[in-house]
Amino acid sequence: MSAAYEGHQLAVAVADLLADPDAAGLPVHQPWWRQSLALGVPGIALLHVELAAAGLRPWQRAHHWLTAATSRPVTSGAHSHPFHGAPALAHVLACAAARQPGAYADALDGPDKAITADARRRVAAAHARIDAGKLPALAEFDAIRGLTGIGAYLLHRAAAGQELRAVLEYLVRLTQPLHRPGEVLPGWWAGSGPSGRPDARFPGGHGNNGMAHGIAGPMTLLALAALRGVVVDGQLAAIGTICSWLDRWRSETDAGPIWPYWITRPQLQANRAEVHRRQRPSWCYGTTGLARAQQLAALALNDPVRRTIAECALVRALADPQQLAATTDPSLCHGYAGLAHIARRAADDALPEVAARLNALVPRLLDMIDKEGAGPRRTAAALIAKAAGPGFLEGAAGVALAALSCRTAAVSNSSWDSCLLTARPTHPLT
Repeated sequence: MSAAYEGHQLAVAVADLLADPDAAGLPVHQPWWRQSLALGVPGIALLHVELAAAGLRPWQRAHHWLTAATSRPVTSGAHSHPFHGAPALAHVLACAAARQPGAYADALDGPDKAITADARRRVAAAHARIDAGKLPALAEFDAIRGLTGIGAYLLHRAAAGQELRAVLEYLVRLTQPLHRPGEVLPGWWAGSGPSGRPDARFPGGHGNNGMAHGIAGPMTLLALAALRGVVVDGQLAAIGTICSWLDRWRSETDAGPIWPYWITRPQLQANRAEVHRRQRPSWCYGTTGLARAQQLAALALNDPVRRTIAECALVRALADPQQLAATTDPSLCHGYAGLAHIARRAADDALPEVAARLNALVPRLLDMIDKEGAGPRRTAAALIAKAAGPGFLEGAAGVALAALSCRTAAVSNSSWDSCLLTARPTHPLT
């Protein structure tokens, strides 16, 4: 049985166990869970949307979950972010609308207005913070809670709008150095630890490199927008600035290039960081996410050397037993499903020889989701029963979506993963 077939069967099995929101035994009506793309209803709805679009399960199931997500008041403004509230629900509704033209347009009117207003508010606050010479919070700019995530939605939904250009202009400014008494820091240097809170292990803060919470996310959005034809002053130079930062901290190992998750103040002052080959090569932090980000940056900059480095780094990381051994779960965020999905996405944009190698690695990565050979149904039940539950980022819905997307024909015409910055926009500029 092929891995592609298994991926199809696993996605269906997860969805069948989560067919009815009222019968799933889940906290569907709790406000936080109903609005959480990371953990709750929107991620499950997204799985049903993709299966319905593929003709594998009925649209009515998707509609039931979308109704569960939107039937009560939705959080917007300062208390929302790309993975919670109006932006999270809008992402799922937009994916459904793209897959079923003519449907859900009215339901998107309210969230779209809330998101554009929030984008303007966030950008203004970010510029005021820069004007005051203060360090940013990760949640100001990152992909999960910040303006990069908001920009990712706008790029796929309203790429011609002024709000997206404002986000891009802010991200360009974010790459300009911050001059502080006696030192110069990267503009994205956070005063907190990686959790976003003060941390004694990070005196003086840190420079985060990751896709989820670090500077790789803004670089990827800038690159994706450029590839779409949306370019503001300084955008390509800003991509180059971030690339140079990643070049500075890249370590060459027997398994290829590896980048640290973050840089501490002592490491910055010493201009040296230790990187362990045994770190997991995940989407959120690690070589897989950073290599995909740099592949897209190289395409935007028309830089064949950087493209080769990024694509080779991705192949070597996904074939390295030590890095794979550090991957201990099946999740989309930092597990085997995410590795397989990024390999498949990157293969679409890779040079032919590299694409063949990446596509050959995908079945092996998918096989790691069911190491014991339990089969789709039992594996689906086990995934839902795990601590991460049925959610998108770390749970069963995300694993199922990644497995489904690794089918040969399923990945290129969907943007369910645009919130992860792994998908290139394919629809016309609007």
